[in-house]
Amino acid sequence: MPESCFGDKSSCVENTNTLNLTSSSSVRGLNSTCIGRTPLSSGRSGCRSRTPLMGYSVTSSSAVSAHTVASVIVAVVEGRGLARGEVGMASIDLKNPEMILSQFADNTTYAKVITKLKILTPLEIIMSNTACDAGNTTNLFSLITEHFKNVTFTTVQRKYFNETKGLEYIEQLCASEFSTIFMEVQSKYYCLAAAAALLKYVEFIQNAVYAPKSLKVRFQGSEKTAMIDSSSAQNLELVINNRDSRNGHTLLGVLNYTKTPGGSRRLRSNILEPLVDAETINTRLDCVQELLQDEELFFGLQGGIISKFLDTEQLLSVLVQIPKQDTVKTAESKITNLIYLKHTLELVEPLKAALRSCNTQLLKAYYNSLEDTRFGIILEKITSVINDDTRYTKGCLSMRTQKCYAVKPNINEFLDIARRTYTEIVDDIAGMIMQLAEKYSLPMKTSFSSARGFFIQMNADCSTLPNGQLPSEFTKITKMKNTYSFTSADLIKMNERCQESLREIYHMTYLIVCKLLNEIYEHIHCLYKLSDIVSMLDMLLSFAHACTLSDYVRPEFTDTLAIKQGWHPILEKIAMEKPVSNNTYLTEGNNFVIITGPNMSGKSTYLKQIALCQIMAQIGSYVPAEYCSFRIAEQIFTRIGMDDDIETNASTFMKEMKEITYIIQNANDKSLIIIDELGRGTSAEEGIGICYAACEYLLNLKAFTLFATHFLELCHIDTLYPNVENYHFEVQHVRSSAGNKEKIAYTYTLSKGYTEEKNYGLKAAEVSSLPSSIILDAKEITSHIAKQILHRQKSTPEMMKQRAAYQLAMRLVQTARNSRLDPDSLRVYLKALKKKYEASCPTPRENDEQQ
Repeated sequence: MPESCFGDKSSCVENTNTLNLTSSSSVRGLNSTCIGRTPLSSGRSGCRSRTPLMGYSVTSSSAVSAHTVASVIVAVVEGRGLARGEVGMASIDLKNPEMILSQFADNTTYAKVITKLKILTPLEIIMSNTACDAGNTTNLFSLITEHFKNVTFTTVQRKYFNETKGLEYIEQLCASEFSTIFMEVQSKYYCLAAAAALLKYVEFIQNAVYAPKSLKVRFQGSEKTAMIDSSSAQNLELVINNRDSRNGHTLLGVLNYTKTPGGSRRLRSNILEPLVDAETINTRLDCVQELLQDEELFFGLQGGIISKFLDTEQLLSVLVQIPKQDTVKTAESKITNLIYLKHTLELVEPLKAALRSCNTQLLKAYYNSLEDTRFGIILEKITSVINDDTRYTKGCLSMRTQKCYAVKPNINEFLDIARRTYTEIVDDIAGMIMQLAEKYSLPMKTSFSSARGFFIQMNADCSTLPNGQLPSEFTKITKMKNTYSFTSADLIKMNERCQESLREIYHMTYLIVCKLLNEIYEHIHCLYKLSDIVSMLDMLLSFAHACTLSDYVRPEFTDTLAIKQGWHPILEKIAMEKPVSNNTYLTEGNNFVIITGPNMSGKSTYLKQIALCQIMAQIGSYVPAEYCSFRIAEQIFTRIGMDDDIETNASTFMKEMKEITYIIQNANDKSLIIIDELGRGTSAEEGIGICYAACEYLLNLKAFTLFATHFLELCHIDTLYPNVENYHFEVQHVRSSAGNKEKIAYTYTLSKGYTEEKNYGLKAAEVSSLPSSIILDAKEITSHIAKQILHRQKSTPEMMKQRAAYQLAMRLVQTARNSRLDPDSLRVYLKALKKKYEASCPTPRENDEQQ
């Protein structure tokens, strides 16, 4: 934060243009000599009549050369409330009709934002006017201006950062070749809002508009995090339950045992953007492991220290803002936040003490960060002015008392007098209510609320009151059950005197607090570090907490996706018991799995389970399994169908096509791809064709793909591609006690090979009232067609031998890369591989029989 922001209220924005984009020509503060020439250059020192692409006059000669080549304009906007730290960016190159959108979660240092802007080397940065109003500057704006001192900043009204307009503009302007961008950004509200402001501003400065469908628009995720598109996040119910947004049955709900708002925000952003660096993930996992092994550390941190922290990020935000006007409300807010700051800093030493004996790299680093002397300097300056026993407390009256008596006595004589007056008034109020209680022989007591001030409260049955009513001198009577709340004319007057005295106290305290804050502002940046430490520790403690409630295991990171007896974490929370567990195994040599089985057999749940486990592993959480190993996924794509959604209509089919197009256009060798029920929105012939073509395209990638389908014809693709494996969900046929009807019992167990439940429709027909002659005909025709298809797709001996050789080669490569076996165990394993290879190759006699 630049020092000037804490002194002169206008210094933060003295070099910032504020545009009121109500029309293409209404500009506030334009230099009259520039109007009609180049609006882009207006309002800056040395305004010259240049074209928008030529740059600006700047403060150094070295910067001039940079600006003559720069032609990118960037709009940046940040979320509010719980979404604070969620940043949307949109950039457009005036020399190139391409708009790049980004949205990501960042911490209080805004490292991702700064990095992205440095890569873009912008000519101009646009932000909302609310981000940099004098005295109300956001941390994001301050950091950007500090890092990009020679870049022009322009502010536009907040209303132009409109996500609805942003999506409309993209739909209007995006070329059809890039239309899959809609799926990717349709729920990324902040980058859409930035796009709206950016396009409106570019239209203004260029005095021109882009032709419809002429822009290339693309989304660029954060480089160090995995990309999960909004559709996949919704399919997997990562942070919002699809049936009820208030329901906690989400991955966030499963893992969220955080104690601070900052920890909750960090967890949410990590789930939406998992890490892709194995070293960073393992560093987190080391911390979780230590927290699980050391109960004293775990309970001491979570319950004893972390839970006592307030919203450190919000505290920082308020502290660095200078109000436009000095009102009673702003004075009270500053005093409150100074008490919060004292409370926060007093937790640093206990936190440091708890981390002192930690062994893991990250926890040691946090301990070293807390050794920063600035924490002590700030606290020492605060305690030189603020009473030692001033504390953050719950309850409005208690907190009001803390604020009144926050400043030590003898610092300001007039403040001491005002506080004595206030004390006398409060004592008089208590004494008056006591006298009224004695006068009327009623159990009256003094109560307080921030809205009413002091008032009288009484618990009494209506029948005990004279004539069933309170005495006439009492007014503003409310009753809830047997509790009466009321006041009197004298009490109202005394409340007014109390408020007047309070205003004097707050005003004088505020002056002292402002002076104190000016002294500590130069040290305040250590709090960003503290905020980061607290939110990360809170999240890691939350992961450890989740492990104590279920049998999660630590994941490993290799080139294999191997899950032994894994289960669905959200389903476990819903059912309150451990669901059926299944194995998963994908390698570079077997990277494509086709899953079959009847409706409701568990295919969709299983697919979601794998994606959720992958995300859990990549954010540093333990995973619901007996053992698990993951390959880092740079993108996670899901196309999840509903088992009961089998309507054939144009809208369903188009949705499917958009989703699979998006996956095909964006997937790479490091992707995890999950596709469920593709092609069911059209005819069987077309559906099979689309599925087959999509599979063949994806088979050219080294991505790990799981493909669930009802099209059993697709299962025979393994005869052409040795890296394809077939699995199915088993079902059992159970006859009723009467013995005349058969029903399906679902086991939810995954087995190798494709399902033998080939004719779901025929089985449904058998239990219906269709004539038996029709059912018999249907079975005969189905059997005949199936034999023809099977004959055409039957594997030749040569193909079987090639497949066996391929699988052996891939197992040998994998063993060479990852094996930790001792020589004797390795010899046994290699002999087993040889035996398996020989068993998979057809013998000459088998060849003759097959021919």
